[in-house]
Amino acid sequence: MLQLSVLRENTQEVKERLYKRNPAFLNVVDEVLVLDEKTRAAKQEMENNQAEANKIAKQVGELMKNGKREEAEEVKKQSSSLKEQAKNLEEIVKQLEENLFAKLVTIPNTPNAIVPEGKTPEENVTVFENGEIPTLAEGAMPHWDLITKYDLIDFELGTKITGAGFPVYRGKGARMQRGLVNFFLDEAMKAGYEEIVPPYLVNAESGFGTGQLPDKEGQMYHAQVDDLYLIPTAEVPVTNLYRDVILKEEQLPVKNVAYSPCFRREAGSWGAHVRGLNRLHQFEKVEIVQITTPEQSYAILDEMVKHVQGLLEKLELPYRILRLCGGDMGFTSALTYDFETYSAAQQRWLEVSSTSNFESFQANRLKCRYKTKDGKNQLVHTLNGSALALPRILATILENNQTPEGIKIPKALVPYVGFDVIN
Repeated sequence: MLQLSVLRENTQEVKERLYKRNPAFLNVVDEVLVLDEKTRAAKQEMENNQAEANKIAKQVGELMKNGKREEAEEVKKQSSSLKEQAKNLEEIVKQLEENLFAKLVTIPNTPNAIVPEGKTPEENVTVFENGEIPTLAEGAMPHWDLITKYDLIDFELGTKITGAGFPVYRGKGARMQRGLVNFFLDEAMKAGYEEIVPPYLVNAESGFGTGQLPDKEGQMYHAQVDDLYLIPTAEVPVTNLYRDVILKEEQLPVKNVAYSPCFRREAGSWGAHVRGLNRLHQFEKVEIVQITTPEQSYAILDEMVKHVQGLLEKLELPYRILRLCGGDMGFTSALTYDFETYSAAQQRWLEVSSTSNFESFQANRLKCRYKTKDGKNQLVHTLNGSALALPRILATILENNQTPEGIKIPKALVPYVGFDVIN
């Protein structure tokens, strides 16, 4: 959530940056500032009313002390009138504050200055590309046919148990899942991340803290009786470990990693681009989260990007890095880099990671601060990245490494799965 003080003091800069997302947000900023002025004016009137009431209360005491009962009774009437006004003013201020907050939380984060303008994924900018696009032999299969041929995943059984988008992994398919998770976790811990095993359901306060609520209610599974939400990513519970926490500057950066299943109600359209593992309601992901000072955050974003690069290179996958344009960024992000691997059988790029700096946007919602060396409390910056999401990684490994003799396993993964070929 943007800070009101930033909106007031840097209105033009905020508008210029929000313009990269959508010009419509400029009107919302104006509406927030008008509500803010009305709220502050109402508060000032309420405070003046209280000051006058206190002044009159003292007068009543003095008059009674001096035996001026009639005058005291007249002043009491004024006091009663002021008290009635105070109740009305309190209600007005409360309503204005609620309206202001409701409008403020609809404004997304302001894009960093280097974020390109644009509205669609086609306007994202490729900043790096690595690896050769594999050339597959004639008759090569997409992953949904490979998993049937080698009995790795059963989509029909998942549909029977739960519904579409909930696959059942079995045999070497299950071992590939477990091996990838352990590989990603081990690599993160080598890089200094502390492993966390978080809850997989969160309350509404946690969803609000990281920006999923009220922005993404329709994408989250809601256990209504308990008012809990299944997590769409481990970012939510891990970042909320630090909600309402004041960290010490020497504790920063905080580095956490967590594996979790992720639950999203987002599948919808039909076609090859959502077939097989391309889009699921439940999938597994390893998430890295960092909390740091504003001065360090963009250097740390670069560090996290390099970490994801290293994973993809060890898995011998061709990949590219995109800097997302303003219209394609998530609600809470100030700058996002997407990683895509190339699916040789589908002949297209598949997103496998988003790595983002949220600056103080989440921290303001979370009330997560740190105490500087001079004793002041300041909002932290939060960052997170997928390192990595499994379904499309598995899809590209299967497709890009298929041969007439079977599917070859990347060397870095062999110790984790216990085999070097699927046949």
